[in-house]
Amino acid sequence: MDLFALQSSVRSALEGAFPDKVWVRAEVSAVKVRSGGHCYLELSQSDDNGLTAKASAIIWASRYRFLGPFFESVAGTPLQPGIQVLVRVQVNYSELYGFSLIIDDIDAEYTLGGKEKERQATIERLRREGLMDMQKELSMNALPYRLAVVTAPDAAGYRDFRRHLHENAYGFVFRTDLFEAVMQGAAAPGSIASAIEAAGGTDPEYDAVLVLRGGGASLDLSCFDDYRIAAAIARCPVPVLTAVGHDQDYHICDMVAWKDVRTPTALADVFLDIYMDEDRYVTAFGSRLKIAFMNKIALMGSRLDVLESRIAGADPRRVLERGYVLALDSRGVVMKSVEGRSEGDRVSMMFRDGVLDCVVKEVRKDGKQ
Repeated sequence: MDLFALQSSVRSALEGAFPDKVWVRAEVSAVKVRSGGHCYLELSQSDDNGLTAKASAIIWASRYRFLGPFFESVAGTPLQPGIQVLVRVQVNYSELYGFSLIIDDIDAEYTLGGKEKERQATIERLRREGLMDMQKELSMNALPYRLAVVTAPDAAGYRDFRRHLHENAYGFVFRTDLFEAVMQGAAAPGSIASAIEAAGGTDPEYDAVLVLRGGGASLDLSCFDDYRIAAAIARCPVPVLTAVGHDQDYHICDMVAWKDVRTPTALADVFLDIYMDEDRYVTAFGSRLKIAFMNKIALMGSRLDVLESRIAGADPRRVLERGYVLALDSRGVVMKSVEGRSEGDRVSMMFRDGVLDCVVKEVRKDGKQ
């Protein structure tokens, strides 16, 4: 039997065993869309021991031009490596190209459903291990300055964050250190978790660890539902703040974080707002202090006016101006009684316009002779 005859026999037997289309569950390992519009995929299956099955698959251009956009609209992502799919295939065998699967339909809901099951299982595990609320028990420094940023160095969201934070109109100054991480794909969970652990383990500690990534397809962001990232955030000894995806996205990493916001610029605003509030408080305190000081000065001025008035009222010159006379003994002391006075004592009589020097001729008490 020649090779072609053998291959033909294999083809007849194989295609005869699977005359109808079948639904197959698998993981997409590779995707390539050719210039002609045909989509070539590699499907695989693994278990704890590694790869257990692999097959080539094709979506012909006439089918892919409709199936590709439909899948992306439902699943929120195009066909890409790392996703689980449920595909309807026709078993195919070629004497030249060997075994392959011809795909004519994909259940996009299966891809979403599988991710949601994993997500709920991760949430339950975190709750069971007491990790969901660990970050909420932490407190951040009143004026956070040293910030560790976990992201990709070339990410647009990182550039937006830095520009908004460091080029703020108020002149507030921050220190931001980058801890590089892969932010999507199969390597992302381990990379991000390692970066968070490294940032949280520095001495001296950072005031906060920030995890940020701009928007993307739903399955591009699905790594932020991974247990490894969530556990690393929960166990971080300093507050972790997240800004991942779009406004409508909410991931497990957001649930366990100390605080989550929706965009990198909103994350920058968190720290700018803290400093602006402190600035307003200090300004208001300074105003209150100034007002209190001015009030104190005004009160002291009022008291001084009263004292001056009393002093002026007790001025002997005021008494003399009203027609009274002050009698002074030889030492210049005001005489308030005739007691102790004798004939011949010298006294002075002080009037408004002058002084008379006198000699006591006679002393009479109570008007008596």
